[in-house]
Amino acid sequence: MTRILVVDDEPQILRALRINLAARHYEVTVAADGASALRAAVDGTPDLVILDLGLPDIDGVDVIHGLRGWTTIPIIVLSGRAGNQDKIEALDAGADDYVTKPFGIDELLARVRAVARRTAIQEAELASIQLGDHVIDLAGKTVSGEIRLTPTEWHILELLLRHPGKLISQRQILTEVWGSRFVKETHYLRQYMAQLRRKLERDPAHPAHLITEPGMGYRFTP
Repeated sequence: MTRILVVDDEPQILRALRINLAARHYEVTVAADGASALRAAVDGTPDLVILDLGLPDIDGVDVIHGLRGWTTIPIIVLSGRAGNQDKIEALDAGADDYVTKPFGIDELLARVRAVARRTAIQEAELASIQLGDHVIDLAGKTVSGEIRLTPTEWHILELLLRHPGKLISQRQILTEVWGSRFVKETHYLRQYMAQLRRKLERDPAHPAHLITEPGMGYRFTP
């Protein structure tokens, strides 16, 4: 049974999530603040954490940093904050996905299932991945249909494909591909993503797999 730690300081949200997740056969632990969450994560070794950013004692981003110091378990952030910057900081700190409050339980459950699938895929160490009409061999660095990719295109694509369903922030891609001095050069990224879509998507103007999250980053949708 998948163990989920839910962290939120609003009792009604904790109760609603505990009931809905338990009804779908998840084992649920709850925590109302950051310190309790970090202790519960150590004691209970959850498979996934659902984390509110606005906690009364420790900022949610700091909780993410605390978790990432020793574990790679998936973290889905709940954010009631209007701006994108908080979400970007959470993603850069190591969160796997986010849901904006108020949210529907069906949306959150879909994100939970997506993260679980992604974790299973990573554990299976996929060598090849289907993207639309193409099969991409990450180990051999080949694309079916005699598609040729540049080294930079491969770097970006591999980063997205190895984290299916996960939103990868612009900052993370720019840092990993070009280096920390280029974190503001988002036009580089837009150019290369357009090139990848022209080569790999059936309809580059309406991509089905290499998706833009405006102002946030990109995700690969299998």
